[in-house]
Amino acid sequence: MFESTKNLPNLLVVDDDQRLRSLLVQFLTSNDLRVQAASNAAEARSYMASQSFDVLIIDIMMPGESGLELTQSLRKNDETPILLLTARDQLHDKLSGFDSGADDYLTKPFEPAELLARIKVLLRRKQEKPIIPFVFFGEYRFSIQTGQLRHNSEIIHLTSTELILLKTLAQSPRQPFSREELAQRMGHRVSERTVDVQITRLRKKIGDDPRQPRTLQTIRHIGYALCPD
Repeated sequence: MFESTKNLPNLLVVDDDQRLRSLLVQFLTSNDLRVQAASNAAEARSYMASQSFDVLIIDIMMPGESGLELTQSLRKNDETPILLLTARDQLHDKLSGFDSGADDYLTKPFEPAELLARIKVLLRRKQEKPIIPFVFFGEYRFSIQTGQLRHNSEIIHLTSTELILLKTLAQSPRQPFSREELAQRMGHRVSERTVDVQITRLRKKIGDDPRQPRTLQTIRHIGYALCPD
């Protein structure tokens, strides 16, 4: 029994809401995950100094060092997948989360089942691929860490929506994302039709022919996938 528990994925929940921490620990533990819980950034650092984690779940709004500040600090030398929790659901809030280095973003209130599904995706991606700092397509280069797109030496401006889309797709090359999933990443009020429009604009930014795309491909009956060089 001890051995099987030891081999389960290890998660760290960082949230100053004691009730939510307890609920998440109980729910995630019941779904075959090991879970530690910290009430603030300092406590989280103490846990991380003594053990490794497979996914970090961090609340943005915490007293003292915020979740965004903690994420930015960790990203300097740690690539553990991070999922941010927050009551803020505006597009600029999501963008700030991704800019800080987060891999996913979930707004409160949320269904525990959705959190579990997102955790499983992060665990799967962590196992499937190494961390890649750049993706290349033709004469274009995109930095996943900084969100900067270059065409040779020229910096190509991306809107906040385009950045969220490209970063999401670039973090998992050749993996199809549904329109629904991309719409959720962009914001609660974004329609799937809006995703199609933004994809068309993004294709032009990366030098892809919208009529016959080779880099940002349409995956029939599913959605879209980025297929770099």
